[in-house]
Amino acid sequence: MTKSDLMTTLSVKEKLSAKSSADIVNMIFKGFTDTLKKGGRIEIRGFGSFSVRDYGAYTGRNPKSGVKIDVKPKKSPFFKVGKELREKANKS
Repeated sequence: MTKSDLMTTLSVKEKLSAKSSADIVNMIFKGFTDTLKKGGRIEIRGFGSFSVRDYGAYTGRNPKSGVKIDVKPKKSPFFKVGKELREKANKS
């Protein structure tokens, strides 16, 4: 499912205009993004949780040239699937 599919589904099921459903979906994603930027955590019971993980610096290698490079520390979003979603996915 794409973001556009989500907006369309919301629009049809809740009888909203396309603009209203787009605004709702964008507002939710912006809230998620803002929370993660601040280092917060998002938990949706039965679905999963989102957080940001810190990764330290390390020496990597350019796969094309083989040259070693220093990779700076970084942060990356992380999703941990919830128990109910995992069980539903495994039943299919």
